[in-house]
Amino acid sequence: MVTSVVHAYPWDLIGDPDAAARYAGLGVDAIALASSYHTVRAATPIHPRHRMIDARHAAFYLPVRSEKFGRLVPAEPSWVDGSNSFGEAAAAVRAAGLPVYAWTVLTHNSRLGDLHPDTTVVNAFGDRYPYALCTANPDVVEYTRSVVSEVLALGQPDGIILEACGPLGFVHGGHHEKTEGSDWGPVQQKLLSLCFCATCVELYDDPDALRQAVRAGVDGGAPGVEEALGDLAGPTQAVRTGIVRSLRASLVELIRSVAPSIRVGMHVTADPWGTGPFATVAGGVDAPVDVLTTMCWPGPEVAVPGIRALQAVTDIPLAAYVLGLPPKPADGGALLKEWLHYVDAGVSEFHLYHAGLSSAARLDALREAVAGLPR
Repeated sequence: MVTSVVHAYPWDLIGDPDAAARYAGLGVDAIALASSYHTVRAATPIHPRHRMIDARHAAFYLPVRSEKFGRLVPAEPSWVDGSNSFGEAAAAVRAAGLPVYAWTVLTHNSRLGDLHPDTTVVNAFGDRYPYALCTANPDVVEYTRSVVSEVLALGQPDGIILEACGPLGFVHGGHHEKTEGSDWGPVQQKLLSLCFCATCVELYDDPDALRQAVRAGVDGGAPGVEEALGDLAGPTQAVRTGIVRSLRASLVELIRSVAPSIRVGMHVTADPWGTGPFATVAGGVDAPVDVLTTMCWPGPEVAVPGIRALQAVTDIPLAAYVLGLPPKPADGGALLKEWLHYVDAGVSEFHLYHAGLSSAARLDALREAVAGLPR
């Protein structure tokens, strides 16, 4: 049996009495509702009150109880009314008969990065990424645990999906990206994602040699991360994957202790050098997670090898993160044809992006594709 989950923001449902039923009518099994999310400018093409939301900074969509946090305290959103937009939207979802999954973004937070630059990722050239909180930093670990605790305590979700459960890197960064002319390929982007903040430097055996190797690999166009780092590749990879594995184990242990029966999902990649929304699980998951979601937006040629790589790491069920927005066509048959490649590869769940951002034609396409999945 293949199940499906559609993603939405709280503002997609608040003020639109028909939204929850519209999304339930897609034939999905649950709605993943943003509880903690980064900066975004979002279209709302079907909403009866507005056509655009400018979420100007990362925010927490449940009441912010400052005393429950440490040094890093999330911001409240000024672009939605009230302090509990997640709760209001979740109530509408449940009234429509669907469970609510708390879609929780952890380390993608430019506001906190600006306020606390020492907690952010630093590349080998000394450039900080203010949108990327580094999970080697104890304050960041405490922040992620507080976010998860508050989502569980205040949101009472039926499931939780952890995105950016690890450090971000070079990609998935700021607004008005102007980096394409550098011609940095995937290898250079991964090298530029290795962190040299004060905490991470203490974890490396020879940070100066590593820094020089990364710089040379970026400027010299190294053909691979391992080739760039040489003998330093293995120990560095162990440090990077160990940081993420430790955070994942800590957060899932916390979730299981507070809400043992809740469904736990996580955005992941098998790439040992992976950073960003999809955290690496190279070296093992080491946590009782119910489903692992993998990026499938690029299409089967890229996504299926990624699915296979995850299957080599874990036997945890896999979900495909699929796109219903451009450049994908508003064509249910075309979407289904793509999705069936992932079913054939062993995926048992689909996470659809995104209900609130979709036009009526794109919602129709999603509905048609969901209806064609094996049940």
